[in-house]
Amino acid sequence: MIRDATAFDYAAIRQVVRHAFDQNDEANLVEQLRTDGDALVELVAASDIAIEGHILYSPLAIVREHETLRAAALAPVSVLPAFQKRGIGGELIRAGNARCRELGCVGVVVLGHAAYYPRFGFSPQIAESLQAPFSGPHFMALEFEAGALTAGGKVRYAKAFGV
Repeated sequence: MIRDATAFDYAAIRQVVRHAFDQNDEANLVEQLRTDGDALVELVAASDIAIEGHILYSPLAIVREHETLRAAALAPVSVLPAFQKRGIGGELIRAGNARCRELGCVGVVVLGHAAYYPRFGFSPQIAESLQAPFSGPHFMALEFEAGALTAGGKVRYAKAFGV
């Protein structure tokens, strides 16, 4: 079951993220985004007995000369190793992307595996025109409004990213 994360889930989420990445950096990022009030969408994949996966999106501004567009940054998506390769990550991404679209975001950016995220519509070509601290095949974007991101702009991540 995919549902909104609650404060009761936070300790379990930390463990899911820590085990998924085999380090604390991403778990620390999740907690800092929450502390800063920058958790735009936070979902969990939960069974009757455990939190199996987690995803977080933070606000992302696309700044142009005469406008600032509301977008989202997907980071991170995590699934406990014992539950990986079962489609949980994909379910979280589809649900999270849909929620971001409902919230009025024009698109989502991600820095991730170049063979995985295109399954969900992410493309490095869409991200090419964005001025961001990242580039290359691992920096991808998904547009909800045609041309919203390919028209370019400067990307402003939430403070917790440190970029």
